[in-house]
Amino acid sequence: MTGRLYGVGLGPGDPELVTVKGARLIGAADVVAYHAARHGRSVARALAAPYLREGQVEELLVYPVTTETTDHPGGYQGAIDEFYEAAAARLAAHLDAGRDVVVLAEGDPFFYGSYMHMHKRLAHRYPTEVVPGVTSVSGAAAAVGRPLVERDEVLTVLPGTLGAERLAEELAATDAAAVVKLGRTFPQVREAFDRAGVLDRALYVERATTDRQRAAPLADVDPATVPYFSLALLPSPLTGPTPGPGRSDGAAAGRGEVVVVGLGPGARSWTTPEAADALAAADDLVGYGPYLDRVPANPRQTRHPSDNRVEAERAAHALTLARSGRRVAVVSSGDPGVFAMAAAVLEVADRPELAGVPVRVLPGLTAAQAVAARVGAPLGHDFAVISLSDVRKPWDVVVDRLRHAAAADLVIALYNPRSRARPHQLAEAQEVLLGTRAPGTVVVVGRDVGGPEESVTVTTLGELDPETVDMRCLVLVGSSQTRVGRSGAVWTPRTHEGPRPPHPS
Repeated sequence: MTGRLYGVGLGPGDPELVTVKGARLIGAADVVAYHAARHGRSVARALAAPYLREGQVEELLVYPVTTETTDHPGGYQGAIDEFYEAAAARLAAHLDAGRDVVVLAEGDPFFYGSYMHMHKRLAHRYPTEVVPGVTSVSGAAAAVGRPLVERDEVLTVLPGTLGAERLAEELAATDAAAVVKLGRTFPQVREAFDRAGVLDRALYVERATTDRQRAAPLADVDPATVPYFSLALLPSPLTGPTPGPGRSDGAAAGRGEVVVVGLGPGARSWTTPEAADALAAADDLVGYGPYLDRVPANPRQTRHPSDNRVEAERAAHALTLARSGRRVAVVSSGDPGVFAMAAAVLEVADRPELAGVPVRVLPGLTAAQAVAARVGAPLGHDFAVISLSDVRKPWDVVVDRLRHAAAADLVIALYNPRSRARPHQLAEAQEVLLGTRAPGTVVVVGRDVGGPEESVTVTTLGELDPETVDMRCLVLVGSSQTRVGRSGAVWTPRTHEGPRPPHPS
């Protein structure tokens, strides 16, 4: 049985950034191999020293050439290729003898590292595992305390050996960049940043995470002082410092906005990533108290809970906060544009004194969609969505709309079906629908769907008991085409067979 080959990343320079797994494998290996220049000093070996044990075989792999010239018949590349073949043969001898070999790699083994040359020559012949490490780019970004990119921005990693013209083209075309392999390439790298017009925001880091770490603006660095273990960073402008909420110099005011967010109907998994991002970025959360309770607490944020009947006041409060420079998330359940806060916010935002405050609406999963999905696809064809609440429209308008939707043979989703203040209206709506729909029409009642008390009932329009329904429910009334299958699934076919005669009243 052969030994196993491991490529172990050591991170950018701090021995404490070696992973737990990497340290364990280094200590357990029969053979530990590492590269060095002709002086014989290995940075990788120094990083791994705390994890080595007595009795291990150490294989020092000394490069025959680094930056100097060579008289090898194949030139520089020929000398390097020959070295890699010989080094791989030395490690193969240990593996053939059944000894496990760890090859140390500064940073990450697959990120411009020497290990990859052993991997290409040995991994297809022996069991192999690569243990990733913290890259020099990650270490440098941490050293300067600056994120490199955010959201969907592009980070480009470039070797300094490319040449000034090519580097300048790449730097001008990307959002953010890291240029590695500096040392003697530094003058052309600096020239490239200058050509691309980004030298003023570029940063320089050498020996990141070590006790010899140094960081400075790239434009201020003396080329004569630059070691090989250094790199240049071009962070995105978006990742720079932003003014705090107390600033009044106009910069903060420029970023204020209201984002109206839908949480979905219940489970946290039904909140979209876009909505979650907006909630996390907000300075203030505004909404009906029970909805705000569904958002994880963040001590950085200020919460403004209010009663469910003060939508206009809530919207005005959110817009006023945003006008002062705050990032405000107005929280709704379900989708904010369906019987929720989006319309209220936009209506108030149209007032002259609040004109100009940016408002965005982010969609959410609706209660109708959630209930429908629990039973199948009752919304598979045309459907109507009607609220039975008469707080903002007369009851006779609700009744008229119910009659028309029923006559059109639409599936109907009934929101706000029955409250303590109007316990009779669902029964009245049932009577209205029975004037057109057959008693056997499929009805689905979903209660607290996505929540801890979820229940879903499939019944018929004739057998529906309004007393079992409350404001935590949504009622789906099928069309004449809606059916229940042998498995219990409910669906409305996508093809309508044509109008059916009204049920006699």
